[in-house]
Amino acid sequence: MPKISSVKHSEFVLIGGGIMSATLAILLFEKFPGKKITIIEKLPTIAQESSEAWNNAGTGHAGNCELNYTPEKKGVVDITKAISISEQFTETYNFWKDCEEKGYINNLSKCISEVPHLSFVRGKKDVAFLEKRYEVIKDNPQFKGMLFSKDKEQVKKWLPLMMEGRADKEEIAATFFEKGYDVNFGEIAEQIFRFLKKQDNVELLNHSNVNNIQKSKRGNWVVTIKGQNVVKSWMLASKYLFIGAGGGTLPLLEKANIKEARGYGGFPISGLWLRCTNPEIIEKHNAKAYGKAGRGAPPMSVPHMDSRMINGRKELLFGPFAGFTTRFLKHGSMFDLPRSVEFDNIMSLLGAGYQNLPLVKYLIKQVRLSFKDRMEELRAFYPEANNDDWKTVIAGQRVQIIKRNKKGFGKLEFGTEIIISEDKTIAALLGASPGASTSYSVMKEVFDKSFK
Repeated sequence: MPKISSVKHSEFVLIGGGIMSATLAILLFEKFPGKKITIIEKLPTIAQESSEAWNNAGTGHAGNCELNYTPEKKGVVDITKAISISEQFTETYNFWKDCEEKGYINNLSKCISEVPHLSFVRGKKDVAFLEKRYEVIKDNPQFKGMLFSKDKEQVKKWLPLMMEGRADKEEIAATFFEKGYDVNFGEIAEQIFRFLKKQDNVELLNHSNVNNIQKSKRGNWVVTIKGQNVVKSWMLASKYLFIGAGGGTLPLLEKANIKEARGYGGFPISGLWLRCTNPEIIEKHNAKAYGKAGRGAPPMSVPHMDSRMINGRKELLFGPFAGFTTRFLKHGSMFDLPRSVEFDNIMSLLGAGYQNLPLVKYLIKQVRLSFKDRMEELRAFYPEANNDDWKTVIAGQRVQIIKRNKKGFGKLEFGTEIIISEDKTIAALLGASPGASTSYSVMKEVFDKSFK
């Protein structure tokens, strides 16, 4: 066992160096001037997991094109979730602009690019759904200016690359929303942390593992930390603790042992992209074009053909393709899933597996896909795709929430979940999509509930 060398103190401790912690840190910095804030990150540099550009779709999720946000129930398209997410993205986008004005973000144009958001479908059934969705959503103020077309020539103007070589008899349709965004969430987080690191009351600890979380008799949270480049460990005591470590949140929350977290489990899903390597092809596509998810597919696996700006360079990605893994983080351990199984969540895990058999079958199918199989899926979007112009790259890890239902069995949740203790001294964020796109709205809710 490493030797405990000392106990330090900080008013607020945030675990995880992604965009969520960056956002909450700014709120704390403004509302509690001079109070010490400590951010702990496992990796050598910040924002290298879920917030890193290659590990997410980079879409400013606003409900413009994501069809899984507008489900059809008994013939009626429900746009409630799309409206909510659109409002939350707008609020978050305005927060980023405000951060730039205040000097917290140095160069917002390096982080955000405008790119049209489109939904693209094929086949009579999906064309009818998209038209029905458009009729319901077009008059809402959040989606003012959205266009719809089944005309191939019009769609070709919007998506020239995707219409090349497409069969004349194929039924297609698309919606077009011009003012969409591609966002480098990792760059936003990095710029905010660069500002915070210069402040006297903010401490950023990289390369630091959190080995344990306990509550002291005085009511403080005591975090045991081990630096990866040193032998000794130390303890950090704080009145307030936030766990925003992406897939790493659930194991840390279990160490805290609060009643509000009992019964939660996690289902890890990995991802792959197809990345275009041909500059001429990349320049022909300028859109985020989202399709319709297959039966049993998780939200992170909705197929889309994306124009991206990553580190100043235009990229073109297709995917993501889902896979199963036992890691909770891209840089995690193969033992993450087994270690997360405890007495109070084992029924949740078993129940979720039984009730989500289509997802299990989908993941098995995805794991077995070869490069040629993935290229065939790409050709549904881009019929003339050439194998030589694409390569496979690894995307990020996501952990879908498994939440205990009233019968004591688990239900798989596809969203974000805020957990706050009864005494409001510890908060945690679980889940995935829409995640970073609504980071300000989510962290504002955490802040308001914790410090009402």
